Amino acid sequence: MYEQLKQSVCEANLQLQKHQLIIFSWGNVSAIDRASGIIAIKPSGVSYDSLSPDKIVLLDLNGKVIEGSLNPSSDTPTHLELYRNFETIGGICHTHSAFATMWAQACREIPCFGTTHADYFYGPIPVTKPMTKAQIESDYELNTGKVIVKRFAKLDPLQIRAVLVANHGPFTWGKTASESVEAAVVLEQVAKMAFGTICINPRQKKISQVLLDKHYLRKHGKTAYYGQKRE
Repeated sequence: MYEQLKQSVCEANLQLQKHQLIIFSWGNVSAIDRASGIIAIKPSGVSYDSLSPDKIVLLDLNGKVIEGSLNPSSDTPTHLELYRNFETIGGICHTHSAFATMWAQACREIPCFGTTHADYFYGPIPVTKPMTKAQIESDYELNTGKVIVKRFAKLDPLQIRAVLVANHGPFTWGKTASESVEAAVVLEQVAKMAFGTICINPRQKKISQVLLDKHYLRKHGKTAYYGQKRE
């Protein structure tokens, strides 16, 4: 019944390796079928070289395994918390890609310095507060999701489809599993460019609001005109 869901999640996970966002098994992608509340996610610790749709694990929003003999990703509680709170998203990606993770480890948001960033994210990439000792020692992965949700209390997750978990790494999302991976690819690129920008000019100011608005809204706003019209 959920073969297409498992296939799409498997393919999205393999895209992480193709785009060189992961090494070994350091990453995971999931997707949700909103009609049924069923989530498909990569199994924990499984090499991408051996990943196939039949190994993808299915579970419900409470974390109960519906199908699959392997353990789901250890980050599953984080994914579930995001799906429960960000009702407009359909796919989630987590990696430890180098440049995005550098910003996360530095506990710094990624400033929007230019139009490449503004074309995709409507403002800086937010970073969460460092997790407390209690949050780490009790329900760590669930609390990771909770700190992300708290950081987005005043943000639209579809306008900024990424977050940096302090001292940890990036999570990205979209309406589908493949869109969540696309966001991860773009995030790594803008993280790299922001790093280079600061190296060249440590005093560089963020993009103006008018230029941010122009570039983001011409692609994603109500009167967007970028690209071709769909029939």
